[in-house]
Amino acid sequence: MSSIFDRLLGGTTQTMVAPQDALPGRSTPVLAAPGTHTVLGTPIAGPWPEGTRVLYLAMGCFWGAEEIFWQVPGVVSTAVGYMGGTTPNPTYEEVCTSRTGHTESALVAYDPAVVSEEELLRTFWERHDPTSGFRQGNDVGTQYRSAVYWTTPEQEAAVRATADTYGAALAAAGYDPITTELRPAAEAGPFFYAEDLHQQYLSAAKHPNGYRCHATTGLPFPATA
Repeated sequence: MSSIFDRLLGGTTQTMVAPQDALPGRSTPVLAAPGTHTVLGTPIAGPWPEGTRVLYLAMGCFWGAEEIFWQVPGVVSTAVGYMGGTTPNPTYEEVCTSRTGHTESALVAYDPAVVSEEELLRTFWERHDPTSGFRQGNDVGTQYRSAVYWTTPEQEAAVRATADTYGAALAAAGYDPITTELRPAAEAGPFFYAEDLHQQYLSAAKHPNGYRCHATTGLPFPATA
């Protein structure tokens, strides 16, 4: 996923598309049968073990975002898709035009007995730039906006607490405010699974030397007592 590709598709707009102007989409999913995780060997759409929780994280190019989280101990499965927009069942090419309203997102299914929401979110805040609006590094467009979509009250509490903590640290260091979209998943709309070629794109079985965008502020999450 490169900024050159996005420019060819006309997807560099930094203005959110109005719902009435979004692309029409389609009634059928672009990934008809979600399969098995190339790295973890688990189903990317469940079922997962009892107690598994799901958090949706958007932090720029979803290839690199997914790779970060499948390496975290306690993560049961990951997948990439499109969330927070209007167009039903969008394609990658459509999302790259910034005319669907979606942001490239990673589904993170995890065991809260092994890894906490706070640990996942510390990784999230540190591994991208949550102050840059509709872009990450050279990737520009509303589809690259930072976002967190939670599915449980525990996640919401952790999202808001870590956002406040990291936002205060950024302000103290002279950085711009956080622009991350913070919403419940139920309000953000469905997570539409991306095409199979994008799932675990950076795995050894697919494109281990593929494009990674990890624009960051360089500011570590504050240590806790």
